[in-house]
Amino acid sequence: MTKLTITHIGGPTTLLELGGVRLLVDPTFDAPGRRYSFGWGTSSRKTAGPAVPPESLGRIDGVLLTHDQHADNLDDAGRALLPTVPAVVTTPAGAKRLGVTGLAPWQTTTVGDVEITATPSRHGPAWSVPIVGPTTGFALRTPGSSSVVWISGDTVVFPGMLEVADRFTVDTAILHLGKVQFGLTGPAHFTMTGRDAATLVDRIKPRAVVPVHYEGWSHFHEGRTQIEAAFPPDSLTWLQPGVATTV
Repeated sequence: MTKLTITHIGGPTTLLELGGVRLLVDPTFDAPGRRYSFGWGTSSRKTAGPAVPPESLGRIDGVLLTHDQHADNLDDAGRALLPTVPAVVTTPAGAKRLGVTGLAPWQTTTVGDVEITATPSRHGPAWSVPIVGPTTGFALRTPGSSSVVWISGDTVVFPGMLEVADRFTVDTAILHLGKVQFGLTGPAHFTMTGRDAATLVDRIKPRAVVPVHYEGWSHFHEGRTQIEAAFPPDSLTWLQPGVATTV
C-alpha cells in the first residue's frame, strides 16, 4: 500500500495524502458554539472548532463528501471551500444539489492517480433513510496497489456495507463512530458504536483502524473511552488534531 498521511482537522474532516494526491474529507470549518438543525425536530451543537483553518491546508486536489445534508459533515465554511477545489465527489443526490460528481455504490472515478470507489452507507435504521437522506463511503486505491484506504462515512453496520470485505482488501479503515442519537428518536442510533466497529473490523480485517467523528458535537453518545473499551488494547490508531500522522 502507498504511504498514507492523515491530518485530523475535527469531526469527520481529515486531509488524506496518498500517492501524491491530497484529498479533503467532509470539510467542516465553522467556529464552535452554534446549534444546527438536522431536520424533523433534531439538532446538534458544535462544541469544538477545526484544528487547522482552511487557508492553512495548502493544495487540495479533491473533496470527498460523504453527504451534504448535515452540517457536521458540510458546514457553511466547508461549503464555501468547494468551488475552489478541482474535484468534489459525493452521493448522486448531493451531486445534483452541488453540481459536482456523484457516485452510486461501487461506481468509480479518479482524482489524480487515485481511484475512488463509492461504498454503501446507511446513516441509521432502515426506516430513517427517507428522513436522513443518502450517504456514502469511499474506497481509495493508488496505481498498482492490492489494497485500499476505506472511509466508512456516517453509517451503521448493515449487509450492504459489509460487502466491502468481499470486494476489497482494506489496508486502513477510517471509521465514523460516536453513536449518534437524538432524544426525539429514542434508542435508535445513526452511526456506529464501538462494539459495532469492533464487529465490523473482525469482518473487514484492516491493517490499521483510525476512529474519527466521535467528538466535537452534542449528538455523540460515545467518545474515545467507550470506543477503546470495545477493542483489544493498542489496536486503534488515534490521531492528534492538526498533526499529520503517517499510518
